[in-house]
Amino acid sequence: MNAPVAPHAVSVIAEAADRAARQQQVVAALAAVVPTHALLWQSEDTVPYECDGLTAYRELPLVVVLPETEAQVAGVLRACHALQVPVVARGAGTGLSGGALPHRMGVTLSLAKFNKVVAVDKLARTATVQCGVRNLAISEAAAPHGLYYAPDPSSQIACTIGGNVAENSGGVHCLKYGLTLHNVLRVRALTVEGDMVEFGSVALDTPGLDLLPLLVGSEGMLAVITEVTVKLVPKPQLARCIMASFDDIRLAGDAVAAIIAAGIIPAGLEMMDKPMTAAVEDFVHAGYDLNAAAILLCESDGTPEEVAEEIDRMLDVLSGCGATRLEVSKDEKQRLTFWSGRKNAFAASGRISPDYMCMDSTIPRKRLADILLAIADMEIKYGLKCCNVFHAGDGNLHPLILFDANDPDQLHRCELFGADILETSVAMGGTVTGEHGVGVEKLSSMCVQFSAEEREQMFAVKRAFDKEQTLNPGKVIPTLQRCAEYGRMHVKRGLLPFAELERF
Repeated sequence: MNAPVAPHAVSVIAEAADRAARQQQVVAALAAVVPTHALLWQSEDTVPYECDGLTAYRELPLVVVLPETEAQVAGVLRACHALQVPVVARGAGTGLSGGALPHRMGVTLSLAKFNKVVAVDKLARTATVQCGVRNLAISEAAAPHGLYYAPDPSSQIACTIGGNVAENSGGVHCLKYGLTLHNVLRVRALTVEGDMVEFGSVALDTPGLDLLPLLVGSEGMLAVITEVTVKLVPKPQLARCIMASFDDIRLAGDAVAAIIAAGIIPAGLEMMDKPMTAAVEDFVHAGYDLNAAAILLCESDGTPEEVAEEIDRMLDVLSGCGATRLEVSKDEKQRLTFWSGRKNAFAASGRISPDYMCMDSTIPRKRLADILLAIADMEIKYGLKCCNVFHAGDGNLHPLILFDANDPDQLHRCELFGADILETSVAMGGTVTGEHGVGVEKLSSMCVQFSAEEREQMFAVKRAFDKEQTLNPGKVIPTLQRCAEYGRMHVKRGLLPFAELERF
């Protein structure tokens, strides 16, 4: 006689059957608007899409679709809207916050085939490109005209402009030239209903509400980006970089604040602590000072006269702040060598640890040393190592927590470590994110920074664009329930608000 099937097993079987039926329904609907070769639904085909650059969280999408035209994207969105199927837009998958994490019962909309440079306008100094064009490819297309695209995330050889807009990416040179927000003029995007909308303009101003800043950094929750017009800037005649060593982290942090206080805005101002310096030096052999507690990279660009004056001013400030070693790049090759370590910090960390989690928060510049010392204490508390590299000029931290994902306990401690860094950043007057987005990684930490009223306002904006909340659902904005579970509800006079919500 056969043994009875356990209730849990019955539930799993029923869920699998429901998923298979839903998958068949969605594939049939999408097959009417895109070619068969643009649809992937077998598990062996969808596995490459199970996560973005944050590999700690994974999920197989129901279906992956790779449209080739805006009309096909519109058709996909209309079909999914009719069926109330969640849609997660995906670029190159280099994001570090889980913003492109698939929905188990949803469609992953890959825009990888939108990779054409539409036009480069030398006179207007603009480039119009499809959303799947790589960040670096924009500068390559503009190079014959003596122009380039300034925002340069470390992943610029792979990341796409659509993803940059979604996350409001920065980079080494964002201190002087601004974030993606400051370098985008116009965005073409499709609403959840499949309607085309243009945000911004190539003109100096446009009528109506300026919704472009709302779309930049929205992480695919408001619309699906298909085309972007960006500003281009002239290539500087000369660029030189100072490598400054400090034997004390606090002195290095004070030097960053002193440079800005002196009225100097470097083209780039980056900082690496001793563990990170050791990791990248072994990888790129840039000539970094391995005895330094921290290293600053300070770059100046412009005309030869401007660069010479700014370099001298920065050298004076750095010397006055206690730098133990100062070296100025002699030529372009050495300058690129100085930067190669910073650009390869993530790759270098991957050589010394099975896994790492790259955090992203922002603090006031004057608190740089405080946060680094706090992170050092956290290393002891959680029993994990952390290498620090960040955009010192605007206080944007990128701590890399080293761990082994095969050890569940290490993963758990890593998550606690990361949450502690974010909460400490907020306590120091900063924010939980700088340029990597919120995604799923920082959902709980959003409960620390924003009140229930503020989060509800965010949801109201979301509903205005996506009433049914099917575009990248479950990302960026934490629900009241999640904040309650996280234990970050504000308690006043011993009274817990929303006491009816179950706590775990």
